[in-house]
Amino acid sequence: MVSTRKSLVFLAGLSASGVLLLSACGGGTTPSANNTPSSDPSSSTSETSSAPTATSTPESSSDNAPATGQPVANGLCKAPDVTLSLGQGDSGAGSTYRPLLIKNKSGKACTIQGFPGVSYVTGDDGHQVGPAATRVGTKGEAIKLQPGQSAAADIQFAQVLNFDPAVCKPTDVRGLRIYLPQETASNFVSDPGQGCAGDKIPGFQLAVKTVRRA
Repeated sequence: MVSTRKSLVFLAGLSASGVLLLSACGGGTTPSANNTPSSDPSSSTSETSSAPTATSTPESSSDNAPATGQPVANGLCKAPDVTLSLGQGDSGAGSTYRPLLIKNKSGKACTIQGFPGVSYVTGDDGHQVGPAATRVGTKGEAIKLQPGQSAAADIQFAQVLNFDPAVCKPTDVRGLRIYLPQETASNFVSDPGQGCAGDKIPGFQLAVKTVRRA
């Protein structure tokens, strides 16, 4: 009886020590498992809050951008700044040569340089007749026109009747549409005559030289 009681006491002691051992092991692993996830979110949040937003730079730069369609005052002669006319010319070798006179009618100086765009137009809608003028020569120097001063660009007008009518397709024209160099608005110069509506004529019907001092 005494032997049996000692055995029970011994087994009870072993069970208690096992429970204590398991509790000690479990308690050692728990803190390390909790520490890892708590440190990662804090570092990630810190980096995100300190980084600049992607839209901050474009928004600040767009505040100083000019409005769409706003005219640029770059000193070039514009269509409203000038009056255009054709001067007297000479004829020879199947062509007529006349200067396009460009007068600064504005109250400020403006600069002009390069080749005007020149083409025949007709009809109430001012549609183009045949190819535009061919450029001849090289681009000249910039010319500053004070109010009232003029520049000129020489235009060669080929005699339309010298072309094969089937190829030329002679068409009555009202005059010339003129674009100043580096300008997108046009001016009109009245000069009734004939142009070639065909686009496969040999050579050219109009040729223009660079702007020069008048």
